[in-house]
Amino acid sequence: MTEHHHLPSELDVPSEAPDRNLAMELVRVTEAAAMAAGRWVGRGDKNGADGAAVRAMRTLVQTVSMNGVVVIGEGEKDEAPMLFNGERIGDGTGPECDIAVDPIDGTTLTAKGMTNAIAVLAAAERGSMFDPSAVFYMDKLVTGPEAADFVDIDAPVSVNIRRVAKAKRSTPEDVTVVILDRPRHEGLIQEVRETGARIKLISDGDVAGSILALREGTGIDLLLGVGGTPEGIISACAVKCLGGTIQGKLWPKDDAERQRAVDAGHDLDRVLTTDDLVSGDNVFFAATGITDGELLRGVRYRAETATTSSIVMRSRSGTVRRIDSEHRLSKLRAYSAIDFDRAK
Repeated sequence: MTEHHHLPSELDVPSEAPDRNLAMELVRVTEAAAMAAGRWVGRGDKNGADGAAVRAMRTLVQTVSMNGVVVIGEGEKDEAPMLFNGERIGDGTGPECDIAVDPIDGTTLTAKGMTNAIAVLAAAERGSMFDPSAVFYMDKLVTGPEAADFVDIDAPVSVNIRRVAKAKRSTPEDVTVVILDRPRHEGLIQEVRETGARIKLISDGDVAGSILALREGTGIDLLLGVGGTPEGIISACAVKCLGGTIQGKLWPKDDAERQRAVDAGHDLDRVLTTDDLVSGDNVFFAATGITDGELLRGVRYRAETATTSSIVMRSRSGTVRRIDSEHRLSKLRAYSAIDFDRAK
């Protein structure tokens, strides 16, 4: 029997909150997206891969017991036919949820057969996710629980690296920073190198980069630099589950976007904290590997089966599950509109 946990009335949310069963339903959705995208790994077609993942995620998410609204999706309705911002998803029963999706975090990684491409979905209470509609980029800092109380996105890079090192009882030379490999980060990269810290440059996939910075034992201590605002909000959902911190500042890429942000009421000097990006304490996060990486193993196909590697988290309980699944392709064909054999 499904249990429903009722939140305090002062939170002013529907009395039926997302419950623990939702986590296992959500991982079925990310598994489906990963298996569809996995057929496109290394084929050089990031749009084809993304389309396959979106269709699979959209098909499976409609079976989940929830009243979901896509807050972080594939763009506005006129640009994305499925999983667009504002779309209602789920089977219409159960809790009211804000949903953030990234059917492929790392489309280029998938197209090129590179590491750390993942399929991601997060859910939280309705009205709890930040709406980034006007600004597509955000300057971010992410680190795990040990150093969370000591970093400040407004402080010099060298100061933050020293603080992370001190919190972890190590030296700046022991700190590894993950940064998106973009021309805009040349100055940041130089600043990090001058401290003696190490850098892991990634070509895409800063949700995976954020999780690496949050988790113990990954060899990554800190994420810095400008990436997508939607990815920042999805990363904040992971922070809620794993502990640590994300700090962000909206980063308009030109004067027109800056004006749109101001018109929308955004304060571009404001530091957005984890709670600003996703409020509430009942957040679910699921991710499944598409390609192999430090975080998750990629999809493996055999004649009749596919295997997937996933991570599922819930903020309220603090539970983090690693799930390895074996899927019979014949069974998938029986209940799904997606042909996982080919995932065209």
